[in-house]
Amino acid sequence: MKFNFCHNNFNVRDLDKSLEFYKKALNLKEVKRKEAEDGSFILVYLGDGITPHTLELTWLRDWDRPYNLGDNEFHLALEVDDFEGALKLHKELDCICYENTEMGIYFIADPDNYWIEILPKNY
Repeated sequence: MKFNFCHNNFNVRDLDKSLEFYKKALNLKEVKRKEAEDGSFILVYLGDGITPHTLELTWLRDWDRPYNLGDNEFHLALEVDDFEGALKLHKELDCICYENTEMGIYFIADPDNYWIEILPKNY
């Protein structure tokens, strides 16, 4: 029996705002969408164009409050071929929430405050 990674999920309050963030900040693009017939939810899958792994953004029509992320100890990690360029972009977008210069990594926060770790290539 073999298991393969498929996707991770983040629930989001403002789907358009999140889609704009992931495109600008990480160059992730929509690869698939599923909408409930009754309009109660929308699932949007974002891909990097390289790996088959996707990030599923789930929007729930009736959700009316911020998501409780606890201590935010879980996160998604992406490696980037131009670390300095990415750092500059994320500073311009003002989305860096934690920087560890000693380790050579940093984290950005999406509009719902999910943390995403940014690593240099071959970290």
